[in-house]
Amino acid sequence: AKECNGVKVPIDTSKPNPNEVEFDNLYLDMNGIIHPCTHPEDKPAPKNEDEMMVAIFEYIDRIFNIDRRDCPDAEGDPASPAPRAKMNQQRSRRFRASKEGMEAAEEKQKIRQEILAKGGFLPPEEVKERFDSNCITPGTEFMDNLAKCLRYYIADRLNSDPGWKNLTVILSDASAPGEGEHKIMDYIRRQRAQPNHDPNTHHCLCGADADLIMLGLATHEPNFTIIREEFKPNKPKPCALCNQMGHEVKDCQGLPREKQGKHDQFADTMPVSEQEFIFIRLCVLREYLERELTMASLPFTFDFERSVDDWVFMCFFVGNDFLPHLPSLEIREGAIDRLVNIYKNVVHKTGGYLTESGFVNLQRVQMIMLAVGEVEDSIFKKRKDDDDNFKRRQKEKRKRLKRDQPSFIPGGQFSPQALGNRSSPQAICNPRQAAFEMRMHERQNSTTSASPNTSLTPDGSPSLGGGIKRKAEDSDSEPEPEDNIRLWETGWKQRYYKNKFDVDASDEKFRRKVVQSYVEGLCWVLRYYYQGCASWNWYYPFHYAPFASDFEGIADMPSDFEKGSKPFKPLEQLMGVFPAASGNFLPPTWRKLMTDPESSIIDFYPEDFAIDLNGKKYAWQGVALLPFVDERRLRAALEEVYPDLTPEESRRNSLGGDVLFVGKHHPLCDFIVEQYKSKNTEAVDIPPELCHGIQGKLTLNDNAVLPDQVVESPVPMLRDLTQNSAVSISFKDPQFAEDFVFKATVLPGAKKPAPVLKPGDWEKTNNDGRPWRPQLGFNRDRKPVHLDQSAFRTLGHTMPRDRGMPGMYPNAVPLGAYGSPYARPLMGSQQQIPKLLSNLRPQESWRGPTPLFQQTPQRTAGTAPLLAWNRMLQSPNQFQPAQYQGLGPMAYPQRPEDRMDRGRQVGRRAGPQQGFPLPWLCRGSVAQAGVVSWF
Repeated sequence: AKECNGVKVPIDTSKPNPNEVEFDNLYLDMNGIIHPCTHPEDKPAPKNEDEMMVAIFEYIDRIFNIDRRDCPDAEGDPASPAPRAKMNQQRSRRFRASKEGMEAAEEKQKIRQEILAKGGFLPPEEVKERFDSNCITPGTEFMDNLAKCLRYYIADRLNSDPGWKNLTVILSDASAPGEGEHKIMDYIRRQRAQPNHDPNTHHCLCGADADLIMLGLATHEPNFTIIREEFKPNKPKPCALCNQMGHEVKDCQGLPREKQGKHDQFADTMPVSEQEFIFIRLCVLREYLERELTMASLPFTFDFERSVDDWVFMCFFVGNDFLPHLPSLEIREGAIDRLVNIYKNVVHKTGGYLTESGFVNLQRVQMIMLAVGEVEDSIFKKRKDDDDNFKRRQKEKRKRLKRDQPSFIPGGQFSPQALGNRSSPQAICNPRQAAFEMRMHERQNSTTSASPNTSLTPDGSPSLGGGIKRKAEDSDSEPEPEDNIRLWETGWKQRYYKNKFDVDASDEKFRRKVVQSYVEGLCWVLRYYYQGCASWNWYYPFHYAPFASDFEGIADMPSDFEKGSKPFKPLEQLMGVFPAASGNFLPPTWRKLMTDPESSIIDFYPEDFAIDLNGKKYAWQGVALLPFVDERRLRAALEEVYPDLTPEESRRNSLGGDVLFVGKHHPLCDFIVEQYKSKNTEAVDIPPELCHGIQGKLTLNDNAVLPDQVVESPVPMLRDLTQNSAVSISFKDPQFAEDFVFKATVLPGAKKPAPVLKPGDWEKTNNDGRPWRPQLGFNRDRKPVHLDQSAFRTLGHTMPRDRGMPGMYPNAVPLGAYGSPYARPLMGSQQQIPKLLSNLRPQESWRGPTPLFQQTPQRTAGTAPLLAWNRMLQSPNQFQPAQYQGLGPMAYPQRPEDRMDRGRQVGRRAGPQQGFPLPWLCRGSVAQAGVVSWF
């Protein structure tokens, strides 16, 4: 979006995609949208549920503004009742979140009291209710309200946004059973199986889960793109006690905040920047996999698609949402590469591939696992050696830093300043007092450290009662958790089974039971990825995995699952995954089952539980040792409280389905309206010619959005839709027989995308030894524009140096050194540049002579080749009429923080389609430049 006089101008999303690629289907996994909105990184968290909903609307709009403007299909879907195998992971996460939240609050309060007792300074404590993210679970009022808000949002967009004119929107809310990403995959599988499906459909899936890459590969669609937020680790956060930067809660000393420069109010303000997104193109990943997995001289025909399925299957061994990873396979230790190498060495003996369309050949898998088992002992020993070497290097690094650290660093107005600081230095005031304080501070430190073996009395004088023990050299290192397994020593298997399962390793029957459950899990997960949920009731009943060397004799193990199983209802799932601390989201009598000592299922809800670090260092990496929920006992206990449900709670506890939305300009609109007029209660087939080839069944919806009927806003701060022309109807995917097998192959007629990788991309590094850099944009032939040092110096001179002042280019960030107060003054020839820049106007307002950046330059010898700058003229980012002023990019009222002066947004980068005209030339750098974009 562009900004004019501090007002964001809405984007015309009906224009062609500036990324030079057109997507057909956009899928939104709502889990990856809801959670970032509950705790955003660089802006205040929503204060209430209404602000939360508006934040979700804005997030979805940002995705559409960087993604396809004219998708014929978009499908969104929050968390929904999941299979039992997934519920175990959800239960562990929610119990952990509850425990860690309470522990953090107690620790924060304890440290606060200690600081205040010592006379420290802390701002007054804000009394606010802690947001319980556990409410983002099917069956809660929050998820029910979210479904209403999403229906309102879709209707509003279909009525007001020209980019949504021909969209077919399918909403699968939390009442429809299934995980979000797997419901999306099920939709793709069923549409691919239709005779009139376009095999060259371009899919774009927005979500943050890593398993989306595996799911995208499992579709075998040639055009599949994943879009996700760019992850920026180690972002600095203010202390939760004093709100100052530079330390955590545990290190807070309660010191008053020092004034930092002229614009002190912005000193600790984090640079506000919109979240940026990354496109993951699976066709490029397929190029890498094809190079990696291609094998010569096989005793059977090589099939790349089958080898991709085997690769996806092998990745399950290093961990997934349903099974713990094998002890010998850690992804950070290169476990995937190890598996691929073993696979390529053994596959010649297997006689074929490991999998086919989601079904596993256990005899061939056994050969791979036993090959891994042969090197397990060496893997454990190498892991120990690497860990010891790492600790040794860290210890040496700490010693080196301690030795090189200055004995005293002045503070306050004499504190060292970072190079390139844009703020002007402050005048020295009262230097005599500052020098006295520094001398006293240094004397105190020297007195304390003069005799390390001498203890001090409370008044600071040396004690006569003897000394204290000197600290060990490495005492500053964190204590290591005790490891009773010692996998690197002989007898590791015996100790593992004794400590983790409380059985003897010689108990062959129990070990086979664990291995059989794990093999069932492997078959269930692969079936889930390729065919859909094989059983809603199956789950892995152990906290730990067996060893690869235990996978002997698995070829004859059964891998079938019971048919006709049903998912949990929403409130039943809440009882299965919630801790007692989140019982406020449940009906009162149901909540009592979690806390009443006489409850028959009270053992499902422990107030505290152990976390086994399992060889890891941090608690979040460990295994939560929670009791598994017995489904029969749970259902028996709930039968007694089911009659207590109110009609509203019974409605929330029912399983729902998908809803299809279209606008008045959509070809399918009249067909749907006619169904409501005729009051036809029978399911009818969608005419594929009216709906971009989508097939399925339509049935009337009781709570439908209908034309000429008011759509009430579920959020008080948003208006009702009084002039609605959108319509909704219940939608059901095409149905198949229970034993139908969806073929995991490329469809006939699919065109292979043009290769992207070049010969140099196969090396570890390219670009003359420099680290590899990703491609910018989708056009591999487009040559990006860069500025050289002289251009950055020019921008550094023309942009204001004071923070908080709006610059000519608020989105452009010059190199820090050129914004320093010591930069050289403008030359005589450069002083006219600001005058030229001040004439910049919106593109639609150019009148009179042709602007300089549109003039055809004269080609001379040595001049850089002319690039296609006219592409900028087709940009969708045009300024809109003035009636939009005061509104955000989606016609919702902007919040005050969204209208803040962008001059303070230091570090912001423009997106791929953002740019600005430069009606001047950079001598020796970019000749005839029209648009410069920062990526």
